[in-house]
Amino acid sequence: MIRNLNQFSFKDYGTVAPERTPDQTAHFTELHQDATLDWQKQTVYRATSEVWVRFKEGMAVLSVSLDGNSYLSFYLDKLVCIRPGVHFYLAPFRQEGASVQLWSDEAPEMVGSNQTPMEYMPENNMHVTRVCTFFYHEKERGFFYAGEAHPVLELAYVDQGTMHSVADGMELFLQQGEMVVYAPDQWHMQYADIDAAPRYVTVSFEISGDLQPLYNKKLTLPQSAVTLLQQMLREQERMAAYADDMIAAQLTQLLLITLRQQDAPAQRIKASNSLNSENEIIRRAQQYISTHIREKLTVPYVARMVDVSPSYMTALFHKHLQISPGEYIRRIKIQESKQMIREGNMNFTEIAAALHYSTVHHFSRQFKDKFGITPTEYAKSVR
Repeated sequence: MIRNLNQFSFKDYGTVAPERTPDQTAHFTELHQDATLDWQKQTVYRATSEVWVRFKEGMAVLSVSLDGNSYLSFYLDKLVCIRPGVHFYLAPFRQEGASVQLWSDEAPEMVGSNQTPMEYMPENNMHVTRVCTFFYHEKERGFFYAGEAHPVLELAYVDQGTMHSVADGMELFLQQGEMVVYAPDQWHMQYADIDAAPRYVTVSFEISGDLQPLYNKKLTLPQSAVTLLQQMLREQERMAAYADDMIAAQLTQLLLITLRQQDAPAQRIKASNSLNSENEIIRRAQQYISTHIREKLTVPYVARMVDVSPSYMTALFHKHLQISPGEYIRRIKIQESKQMIREGNMNFTEIAAALHYSTVHHFSRQFKDKFGITPTEYAKSVR
C-alpha cells in the first residue's frame, strides 16, 4: 500500500521540503532532469549525492530502500530530498503515465531495473461478495433441525442459550457468544437440549478469499465482532439505503477480525480472554442477564453479580454495544416474551408479571414498538 509522504514517514530515507513557497527549486543549480515514467519498466538507482525529486505531471510513486531489497512506496505529491546511499525508483501511479523532475550534484548510479508492471491500487484479498440469507432464529426448547448442505458458506452464532452443531460427523456444543462456520457443500445440522431454547443468527454468504482456517471450529467472538453482528441486525431491521452493502461490509470485517484472532499469538489470545478483560466482563453480564431474565433485574444488581461497579459496566456497554445495560435488559426481556407466548403456558398478564413489567399495557406497547405487531397478533401467527 502506498504511504503518505511526510517528514516522519520519510525520515529514514531523506527529508520532505516545507510547503511554504510557490517554487522551492528556483535556486537549484544542480544537474536537472525531466523524466517520463514507464509503467512496464522502472530503472532502479542508488543516490550518490542528494537527489531532489518532485512530480511534474500525472500521479507518481517514489519507492525507496536502504538495502536494495525491501522497498516502501510513497505517493509523490511533495518535493523530497533523497539522501546518499538510498536505493530508489519512480513509477506512474496509473497506467496512463506520469513525469517527474530531478536535481542532483551527481547523477545517481543505475543499479538495476524492475520489469514488473507496478500496481499500487490495494487489492482486497478478503471480502464478502454476496449475503444470501440472514436470519435471527428464536427456537423452542429442544428444537431439532434435520440439516442441509448448500454451495455457499454459512455461519451460525449463538446469541442466547446453547445449542449443538453437527457437521460431517463432528459435534460442537456452542454457548452464548460462540460461532461456527460451515464450508461450501458441507452437510450440517443444529439441535438443542430438551431444556434449552436458543436464539441464534445464521448468515449464508459468498466470499472472495479463503476461510478454511475457520471451518467447523468453535469460535469465541471478541466483543468487536459481536458489536458488528449487532449492527448487522440493526441494519436489517431498518433496511435504510445501502443496508445490504453495509451488512456485507460489516460481515467482511467480522470475518477478518475472527481470522486475525486465529493467527494471534497464544499469549495475546489468553490475555484478551482473561477474567478482568472488558470482553469477559460484558460476556459474563450478558450470560447472567440471559439466564436470569425472568427475574427482576437492575443494572446495579447485575453489576454486583459480575464484580464491577454499575458505572463501569455502563461505560463498557456503551463502548462495545452502543447501548446502556438497562436497554440491553429490556431488549432481552421482550425477546423472552416471544418464547413465553410460543410456550402457551401463560396469558399476557401473567407474562408481563413474570418479566416484571409494571402493567400488561406497558408490556404490550413495548412489544409492538419492537416487533411491529401486538402480542395477540404474534400469538395467532405461531399457533
